[in-house]
Amino acid sequence: MASILSAEGICKSYGGRPVLNGATLHIQPGERIGVVGLNGAGKSTLLRILAGVEEPDAGAITQKNGLTVAYLPQTPDFAPGRTVLEQVFEGLSRDVRDAAEYEAKNMLTRLGVCAFEQDIGTLSGGQRKRVALAAALARSVDLLLLDEPTNHIDERTVEWLEERLARYPGALMMVTHDRYFLDRVCGRIVEVQGGNLYAHEGNFSAYLERRAAREEMELAGARKRRSILKKELEWMQRGARARSTKQKARIERYEALAQVEGPREAERLKMGSASARLGRKIVELEHVCKGFGDRRLIEDFSYVLLRDDRVGIVGPNGCGKTTLLSMIAGTLAPDSGRIEVGDTVRFGVFAQEYPPVDPDLRVIDYMRSIAEYVQTPEGRLSASQMLEQFLFPPEAQYTQVRRLSGGERRRLYLCSVLMGSPNVLLLDEPTNDLDTDTLAILEDYLDVFAGAAIVVSHDRFFLDRVCARLFAFEDGRLVPYVCSYSEYAAQRRERDRQPAQERTPQARRERTRELRFSFKEQREYETIDATIAALEAEIASIDREIEAAASDYMRLQELGERRREADAKLEQATERWVYLNDLAERIAAQEKES
Repeated sequence: MASILSAEGICKSYGGRPVLNGATLHIQPGERIGVVGLNGAGKSTLLRILAGVEEPDAGAITQKNGLTVAYLPQTPDFAPGRTVLEQVFEGLSRDVRDAAEYEAKNMLTRLGVCAFEQDIGTLSGGQRKRVALAAALARSVDLLLLDEPTNHIDERTVEWLEERLARYPGALMMVTHDRYFLDRVCGRIVEVQGGNLYAHEGNFSAYLERRAAREEMELAGARKRRSILKKELEWMQRGARARSTKQKARIERYEALAQVEGPREAERLKMGSASARLGRKIVELEHVCKGFGDRRLIEDFSYVLLRDDRVGIVGPNGCGKTTLLSMIAGTLAPDSGRIEVGDTVRFGVFAQEYPPVDPDLRVIDYMRSIAEYVQTPEGRLSASQMLEQFLFPPEAQYTQVRRLSGGERRRLYLCSVLMGSPNVLLLDEPTNDLDTDTLAILEDYLDVFAGAAIVVSHDRFFLDRVCARLFAFEDGRLVPYVCSYSEYAAQRRERDRQPAQERTPQARRERTRELRFSFKEQREYETIDATIAALEAEIASIDREIEAAASDYMRLQELGERRREADAKLEQATERWVYLNDLAERIAAQEKES
């Protein structure tokens, strides 16, 4: 089958930094291609070149005659003066506009943009992205190029977009971090790595399996090459003289092997959980209400945050999710109700918008302005070492912030938040613009994070992976669900199919799982008092031995180490006692309400 678009030997550099280096790709009619790779690897650059927005430094783009292309950039840049509807139809004939107006208005409404005559220049960044998405979808084209189409849309709209693109008749190529999206829509995954493109047939799950196999083969080849090099080096060091043709050939082979670069170990973001100690009281919200003008966003919301909580907040755009995080962080006051924050709480706030940063500032200087050092379980890390953990090698740390890609800036922002050693994380759309590898490691970090996290996200995979409890904005109220996002979404779809008269508050309560101890937690709750008592008795016994061994230096060293270990165990057990008793109180309160 003939390709509708081919890219051969594409090269592109920025400021001497190569992004694409001989990349080659062929797109077939009707294909569904997902593009993945680390932030800054060149994914957006590849789409811009394929869309004709940017010229490559070298290589060629070949299209079939009459190919039509629609392109959604990562950050749309609209000139003010047009209305929303005019922007959607820009460049289309009057006949096409008339035929597509109803569908365009329907799409805009689904995307949360209902003021069709509003000036495009007055919209927020997220609203502009949704208008640009509607403009791309309104065109009937042979090839649709989408850069992060799921950013700035809520989870229901993501599901709608997923279903729409699965039925799209033309070819589709998109950059996205949404792993469910990649799994359910795409039939080929293209990975951008080291300036090259690696194509994998199948969906995202198949790609992960094949990538692991590819990397293992590359590493096996590198191990074999190192083994040969070692033998050749031993031969060279024995002082072999190049007197014969055979010896000269062997020396040349050694030199050739030594110049070959082996495969780089796949770069992975590594984050140790660096957090400050958290006391008994964390965050308590009681009968909180908030609105703007005549619109009520949050009505009579109460919740006590536990130290190990992983809470997801979901709901349509504009419902009040960010407002809730802002009130918890203390940057916005509630209209009524009470929010109390414990004395030991240190918030780490990851907002949707980047904080203002001098674009001429170097990456390392920006990090040092936050903290020179951070204490992690792996030891004390400098700002430079922390940046290396976040895939900013030493040579990249002296890059100006203006030269970073959108995803790299997002990663730098995440690094700066965790540099402050928070013990309560407030994450507002953390998955926007982060690559899938970084997201996987962020999820692993949250697994071991010694504190609480509240997450606002539309990323269904991320919510399933991280959150054990959800609060969903429904009919102006925050409704609790103790389940995964997928389970909640299934319940919601079932409820949507029910007639309106059957959707009673009682039915809602039945769908909310009961808060309860796990089997392990129940056993632990029953024995934790005895555990603490035993540790206190052990410490008292060690103290008596220390008094008796006052002149025995070696014995004192041994007892001191035992005392430190027992103290650490007691502190851990005490913190666990606080958590279990908090949970027991909430279970008792729930049983009393029911």
